[in-house]
Amino acid sequence: MKTVLREQTRLWQAQALGDIEMLHARYVQQRFAPHVHEGYVITIIESGAQRFWHRGSEHLAPEGSMVLINPDELHTGAKAHAHGWRYRGYYPEQERITSVLDELELKRGGLPIFKASVLHDPQLARAFSGLHSLAEHGASALEQQTAWREAVLLLVQRHAGAREARAPGQEPQSVARAKELMESRLAYPPSLEELALAVGLSPFHFARVFRQATGLPPHAWLKQRRLSRARELLKADCLPFNVAFALGYSDQSHLNRQFKQAYGVTPGEYRRACSV
Repeated sequence: MKTVLREQTRLWQAQALGDIEMLHARYVQQRFAPHVHEGYVITIIESGAQRFWHRGSEHLAPEGSMVLINPDELHTGAKAHAHGWRYRGYYPEQERITSVLDELELKRGGLPIFKASVLHDPQLARAFSGLHSLAEHGASALEQQTAWREAVLLLVQRHAGAREARAPGQEPQSVARAKELMESRLAYPPSLEELALAVGLSPFHFARVFRQATGLPPHAWLKQRRLSRARELLKADCLPFNVAFALGYSDQSHLNRQFKQAYGVTPGEYRRACSV
């Protein structure tokens, strides 16, 4: 009899580590649509293999490797093995990384940025996988917090460069104004013509300027902001139905599809993980 492979996910917040979101998942048919995270993504492939698009090219992450995504970098995800892939994932906000470096009084020229999309570093993979297992099984805060600092230090020393934060005022004023307008109208988004008129550019010129500044066309940036706002509302214990209504999704199933394509879990699962 042929065994049916089931997808499994467990998402939680590691309270001992400042509520870092953690995911232990096995995916077979899951396909992550192009999306971004405001913080970092650090995953360890336990079995199978994953393929994904990142920084303009396709990548393959086999068993034992790590995937590193910097904040606000567009990426996808899908299986590269018939049985899918199982992984342990960390989704720390930027401060969870930088605070460790500041605590250790390590000099940095800006935000730590990982240079490689896929890492083959067995010692580092063991460190992050071991810590993830400790958190999943409720090890003491002392043990988790010590292991986190050791793992982050090793990661940054071996594999990170630095990127200066964008100075205030460097972003084109038209892009900043358009972002403000879209942010204020997540449920009823303006058209391209409205945005262009608001910033005093032709629609074509505005679309090009916006993509150059953000790496995304306006509609894709808006989609990411709606998903980000959905996460905020779910963290605040809002029901998925109310979130869908508040953000202008056609119905809850529309929110469910987009949310799972981006984050690998449903809005309901995410809300429950954040309310524990």
